[in-house]
Amino acid sequence: MAKESMKARERKRERTVAIYAERRKALKEAGDYEALQRLPKNASPVRLHNRCKLTGRPKGYMRTFGISRVMFREMANAGLIPGVKKASW
Repeated sequence: MAKESMKARERKRERTVAIYAERRKALKEAGDYEALQRLPKNASPVRLHNRCKLTGRPKGYMRTFGISRVMFREMANAGLIPGVKKASW
């Protein structure tokens, strides 16, 4: 389980990116890179990191489901993810 402070920091970054998205787009189209440099660092979408929606785990993230591999396996074995079943051959 990730620390609450790390999850909160990531949510704050997401909000900042959303706020400055239009401004960043306009400045890039205008070619005003000096003004882009003056924007907050956390306004850049590159600084976002995918985290598990349930636990906040930063590694082993499965983009299709939005959760980590650990939670995916637990949920799949419990039958909570439709269309996913354990392989057997």
